[in-house]
Amino acid sequence: MVQEKVTACLLIIGNEILSGRTKDKNLAFLGEELNHLGIRLMEARVIPDVEDVIVATVNDVRQRFDYVFTTGGIGPTHDDITADCVAKAFGLPLIVNQEARAILEAHYEKGQLNAARLRMARTPEGAQLIENPVSQAPGFQVGNVFVMAGIPVIMQAMFQSLRHRLAGGEPLLSLTVSVDLGEGVLAAGLGAVQERFPDVELGSYPFNRNGTFGVRLVLRSTDAQRLKAAAQAVDELILELGSRGDWDPAGQSPPEPRPTEPSSGVLGAD
Repeated sequence: MVQEKVTACLLIIGNEILSGRTKDKNLAFLGEELNHLGIRLMEARVIPDVEDVIVATVNDVRQRFDYVFTTGGIGPTHDDITADCVAKAFGLPLIVNQEARAILEAHYEKGQLNAARLRMARTPEGAQLIENPVSQAPGFQVGNVFVMAGIPVIMQAMFQSLRHRLAGGEPLLSLTVSVDLGEGVLAAGLGAVQERFPDVELGSYPFNRNGTFGVRLVLRSTDAQRLKAAAQAVDELILELGSRGDWDPAGQSPPEPRPTEPSSGVLGAD
């Protein structure tokens, strides 16, 4: 029986990301971790600290994906408005969550929990907290939306705290091969392979490695046997074109499929 695909979306919230001052490191982590759980990260958006944009985007994606994850905008300053926006998106009042307040009171020395820090205890009414073992200020969940910090070490710790709440499907497997042929040489044959295996994703990513141009081909599927058959077809194509594929892990023939890694398809990753 074919298992239904479980999908997710990431909203990266913050003007500092859009300006380029801060480099996002959360997308690759989340994509890989979700895949291990059998959840496909289908979309990621970077949006500004603008209330109307955040509210509209949350309401859009929470209806189209099984899970939505947000990063950024839950700190103590005036421009940390993610909690306000998620509450508005769900039509819920924003409150000082007493459980979150107790966590902060236990963390800070007496008299140090000022009004700014207390902002980090605000959640939509009825939200479920997400534990933060790094700096204590929790994230929260409302419905299928998980709100986390933007700082990577904190975001990653929060994700580990919530991962048991997620129900996934079949993990996406991948095989990767590098070859010193141009895309134009491979294009027709790859198109024919894709037609034979429409259930296998086949991506082509050019690279320049020490002055040598080539292509990295990444095959993805939840079906290990179909993936291996498609990989064999790609290997035969490469041999017909007078080259040899460098499969990862290295070898002259397709290895066994393994859980996919987002980094394997990054353009110019070498």
